[in-house]
Amino acid sequence: MTQEKKKATGYDKYVDWKIFIIPVALFFIILALPIPNSMTRVGTQYTVGPKAVVNMLTQELFQKDSSHVEQWQLLTAQMMERNMRMGALSKARFMKRNTKWCKKYKIPCTSVNFKKAHAFINDNLDDQQYRALMEKAYDYRINVLDYNKLSESDKKAADKGIWAIKVSIAMMTFVVLCFVTECIPLPAVAFCIGLILVFCNVITRKEVAMLYWSDACWFIMGSLMFAAAFVKTGVDKRVCMMMFKKLAVPDARWITLIFFLIITPLAAFISDHALAAMFLPIGMLLYQNSLTDEIPEDKELAKMLMIAIAMACNIGGPGAPSGGARNVIMMTYLNDMFGFDIGYFQWCTYCFPFIIVMIPITWFMVNWRFKPRIKSLKPAMQHLEKEIGKMGKWNKKQIWAVVIFVVMVFGWFTEKIFYNIGIYPVRLGIGVIAVAGAVAYIMAGVVNWRDYQEKVDWGVVWLYAGAIIFGRTLDKTGAAYWLAKSVIDFLAPFGMDQGLPLMATANGLTAILTNLMADGPAAAAVGPITLNMAGLVHPGTTFLPFMAMSTAVASSFAYCLIIGTPPNAIVYASGYLEPKDYLRVGIPMWFVANIVILLCTALLWGIMGFPGLPAY
Repeated sequence: MTQEKKKATGYDKYVDWKIFIIPVALFFIILALPIPNSMTRVGTQYTVGPKAVVNMLTQELFQKDSSHVEQWQLLTAQMMERNMRMGALSKARFMKRNTKWCKKYKIPCTSVNFKKAHAFINDNLDDQQYRALMEKAYDYRINVLDYNKLSESDKKAADKGIWAIKVSIAMMTFVVLCFVTECIPLPAVAFCIGLILVFCNVITRKEVAMLYWSDACWFIMGSLMFAAAFVKTGVDKRVCMMMFKKLAVPDARWITLIFFLIITPLAAFISDHALAAMFLPIGMLLYQNSLTDEIPEDKELAKMLMIAIAMACNIGGPGAPSGGARNVIMMTYLNDMFGFDIGYFQWCTYCFPFIIVMIPITWFMVNWRFKPRIKSLKPAMQHLEKEIGKMGKWNKKQIWAVVIFVVMVFGWFTEKIFYNIGIYPVRLGIGVIAVAGAVAYIMAGVVNWRDYQEKVDWGVVWLYAGAIIFGRTLDKTGAAYWLAKSVIDFLAPFGMDQGLPLMATANGLTAILTNLMADGPAAAAVGPITLNMAGLVHPGTTFLPFMAMSTAVASSFAYCLIIGTPPNAIVYASGYLEPKDYLRVGIPMWFVANIVILLCTALLWGIMGFPGLPAY
């Protein structure tokens, strides 16, 4: 008996003030606490640091303050300062930058000024001189720049940055407790994030509206729309049968194993967002058609199927550089800081064994944590076969649904490549393509707006919009960096600042942050700190590339919270999951995954070594 999709239980609840008062109280307590010196330093570095370093560079290069130099000279210093923050200290990296790179990081640039800047660095500084200057600039930002020696105007700017970090830490406590306890409807938490930032003067009323939307948010919305189109037309039924009709024993456990065997390797090469959106309607369909008069509802089965899809997406990303921005970020850091290059295939040889090991472990964990009453999905497959028989041949709407979907998938795979080689004049992004596909379904007559209105979980869209602004705030204010540095500095006296203990610290910290913000910013926050430490204690050894890869892998451990990763948010839109369901699997998986990557480093990578580098 097919059941209608139920809304997430949290949507029907009102505020539980007995619990809600706890995160509210902690928020204000953190704001009232004294500001530690480490927070003052980081706030100063993030707010006054860029301007101070640019001024220092113009004095070194042109013997003038930044306010008195020509535009091309200012551009030179701004490019060097941005490279310094990214850990790119070599002259070769500076010479590879282009005007598109400047535009990406909002550095004012014209082609004439850019050519002058390049020519000046090329003609006046050799490799050693350039690196020495960049190291001096880095030391100036980290060790020399002193809040107490700032001018009054710079102190005001630094104070605002320090306050922003403090608000971000307090907000993080508030948000995590609200998500874990569900003491307030989750989409309301998303709106609280924006309200906190505006009321606390971290961002302006104009900025908050713009920050709520991003390409990832558009993708969540567009993917839920095309899932609605698949369900309405019955394409989900046909795809489901094609995947599972040859399965001899359609047991729920083997169905979830197929999810892992198909989704996880693909997630190394295809966007995990797209895979979650593609398999969500299939998982919902399997559940809805497995229900009978004897068992009209089996929440554990629904949760098991949904969580399996999300976890399969999450564990697959580290397998290849194309599996996520985190991988490319750490590859770039390693190259920029130490000149070690990891190739695409080389990355796969090191990291694919990790996901091969994680497939059976995660599959076992999902089946261990969820105990459905319905064991066999054979009735569901028989029911689907009958319904497909009633449909007859593919109709016009189903064909259009598949054609538009194929075009969308092609666009997701190629939009970045086509933009880089000049086929597309503008970068589209996967979110714009997803929404364009949703509009195309309307234009083709596959769906009407009522279908989107009723079948799309708009609460999830706003929930992830809040997650985006939350992660951006932790990243841009320096709060994530402050957390990472504070933890590593705290553990250093205990011998956790070298070897596998340092790697375990870095991985654990990255794995915590990635549950609170996007994987890319999490890796970006921890990577420079741990790689610099690794370079100090194990210079020129295999430890450096191993640290880069393990940090990237750890940033995929977003198993615990809905906001941790888009697949978590997408499957939450099914309406069958609660926040605590992610914790049931996520917490043990978090520990297991951290142990597996350490064992992988100590055993497999230690045996493989790294070409041209001695062991650490």
